[in-house]
Amino acid sequence: MTYLSRIRLNPLRAMSRTLLANPRAMHGAVAGGVPGGPGSERVLWRLDADNPYRPHLFVLTRSKPDWTHIVESAGWPDADGEHAAIRDYTPLLDNIALGREFAFRLTANPVQNTHTPLNPTPTQKAKLDAAATSGKAGRPRGQRIGHRTVSAQLRWFLDRTERWGFTVPPARLPTPGGDEGTSVFPEPDPPRDLRITERRRHSFAKREEQKARVTLTTATFEGRLRVTDPAALTESLLGGIGPAKAYGCGLLTLAPLREGSN
Repeated sequence: MTYLSRIRLNPLRAMSRTLLANPRAMHGAVAGGVPGGPGSERVLWRLDADNPYRPHLFVLTRSKPDWTHIVESAGWPDADGEHAAIRDYTPLLDNIALGREFAFRLTANPVQNTHTPLNPTPTQKAKLDAAATSGKAGRPRGQRIGHRTVSAQLRWFLDRTERWGFTVPPARLPTPGGDEGTSVFPEPDPPRDLRITERRRHSFAKREEQKARVTLTTATFEGRLRVTDPAALTESLLGGIGPAKAYGCGLLTLAPLREGSN
């Protein structure tokens, strides 16, 4: 069985501020809620902070989790309401069918592999220098570089939707362009029911005792999708999309379309 959880976080608490600022710390907290412990299963998570006063953590697990430690240290343990909602994911998976449309949200790490990055991080530069002086035959392994512009991130997404089991239909109404949070598509693409609502760059230590840092460029995509391959979409929902899944990327969530939505 698979479960989707939604946990309310209190941004004024010290532990919550740590988790909100550091994907590595959030990964550790999420792993602590799975009965089998870290590494026992693939766990996907995403932080939704549209409202900075009411951030929510979404987590997808194969086993039923317990989020007591997060609620007590970073949530609202004594407040009214449902602090950690845990729902069976099966009904949603059963509703996936060819041609059905859903609203969706995804925070992803759009990347490209290149041997000649324009502005490599210190870690990437060290790897490139080591490969150049190693004397090993063959072409050195490329470096994973995050796409930084809206148009490149949208292209990364649209180029991969078919393999993920869906397509993004054309927009039902004209969509203004030019600003972040709107649909800005490179020619010759028509406007789609797709927008980037948040773009961030994260930099944090991979481990507390190490100086090496992880640098991530993330984009949150929202819009409307149409199912083209139910099996592939189910795999994308359960297995995640793109790299950096341990750091809050890859969790695709679906919702029914609202009446009159675009």
